[in-house]
Amino acid sequence: MLRYLFYISQNYSFSILRPLQEAILRRGGEVAWFVEGSDINQLYFKSNEKVLKSIDAVKLYEPVATFAPGNVIPSFIPGIKVAVFHGFNAGKRNRKGKEDHFTIRGCFDLYCTQGPNTTERFQLLANKHLYFKAIETGWPAIDPLYLKSEVKTENYKPTILYCSTFSRNLTSAPHLFDEIKRLSQINKWNWIIQFHPKMPTEVVERYKALENDNLTFIETDNVIPLLQEADLMVCDTSSVLLMFLLLNKPVVTYNNITPSDYLINISEPSLLEESIMKGLSRPQELMESIKHFIEQTHPYNDGNSSERVLDAVDYVLREGHKLKPKPYNIIRQLKMRNKLKYWKFS
Repeated sequence: MLRYLFYISQNYSFSILRPLQEAILRRGGEVAWFVEGSDINQLYFKSNEKVLKSIDAVKLYEPVATFAPGNVIPSFIPGIKVAVFHGFNAGKRNRKGKEDHFTIRGCFDLYCTQGPNTTERFQLLANKHLYFKAIETGWPAIDPLYLKSEVKTENYKPTILYCSTFSRNLTSAPHLFDEIKRLSQINKWNWIIQFHPKMPTEVVERYKALENDNLTFIETDNVIPLLQEADLMVCDTSSVLLMFLLLNKPVVTYNNITPSDYLINISEPSLLEESIMKGLSRPQELMESIKHFIEQTHPYNDGNSSERVLDAVDYVLREGHKLKPKPYNIIRQLKMRNKLKYWKFS
């Protein structure tokens, strides 16, 4: 029986990795989880999920592969290290001005890419560094996205999902508050509000206070049911908007940093209402642009990306000896050892 480890540090990891867990179990494998840090809500674990409490326990478990939806993973964790990403490439840049999605930190043996517009870049990087593989698999997190959604009735009132990133420079939450408050009180649409788990508490509490018959604030580790329920999304530069587009649904963004023809982007809160109305009408030019976006970003709508990830892992387990050794990354590894309070070097 092959053993696999999920290395997690944020609550969004559950919805990303559980479809992969199901695929592993179907293949007769075993899964264990390991939590880094204190940001995980332990109540999100299910009673039948195995959680390892220490690095020593992880080493005794001896996984053949460790999956991480984050950016880094310690070198002393056993098994090949597999990056499955915590979102799509939303064009965000790091402190050095580089696209964070494509930053190579020397931690992984395999990058499981989501579609042509990221695979090409990662393959170029793989050819340059030679110590990891990049294989296009699709993203396990959205395997459940393609379950059939309920049919809307004739008198159905459209549902608007508002999501926002926590980044102070990119969030739309303070700017759209008054307009969302107004729109939620006129009974035109149903509103669902869902924020990134790192959103400041004061912003969360302010929006929670808006709850009424037309507006619900939801805190969840799994946004997919909300994406399926909504007819249109209002957002900014959060990568969750890309998941929503994959359902062939329109998105209105506020000051998106990479405005594109598949988005309805605004820079004034006063334009929100008319932009939502435009999106709900599903104009042909917009929907054609969304279709092209899907083809380039994540063309897999079969719900089998988890299976392709496991096939990619099997390939690297067979062929990984052909990769160059990963860089030592001494400073980063020492920082991770300090964070985990683990100083054994055997």
